[in-house]
Amino acid sequence: MPQTLWFLGSRLTILADHTTTGGQYDLIEGYNPAGILTPLHRHTRYSEQLYVLEGELTVWAAQNKVLLTPGESFLISPGIPHAVGVLSDKPARALVVAAPSAFARLIAATGTVDETGPVDLELVGRIAAEIGDELLGPPGTLPSA
Repeated sequence: MPQTLWFLGSRLTILADHTTTGGQYDLIEGYNPAGILTPLHRHTRYSEQLYVLEGELTVWAAQNKVLLTPGESFLISPGIPHAVGVLSDKPARALVVAAPSAFARLIAATGTVDETGPVDLELVGRIAAEIGDELLGPPGTLPSA
């Protein structure tokens, strides 16, 4: 049963998680408003595959900067510092596959039902650490070459 929550400025719908995939992966659909940029971070225990449905996503992963358009995908391996943003004036929709399952847990534990809901950054940090995610800087920080 899908669950939709706002997480750090994006509307994310958990389509599949550990309960339906046996822990093998999470499948998440993301709506990302124009101008959004994730904090610089890395996943130490799972990979993240992005697949663009609509709009454009820019991915900074280690020394790479990639512009993804509809039908294109990009794999971010564990341990790679990265940030993802929408630089255009139009929102983007994308699918995220996180394998093995972990990212959906962070969204479910810390997301809010509406975009104006208060974000508990202490809880985000705690759950992120538990699933092996590391925040490396605030929004706007990009991986160094």
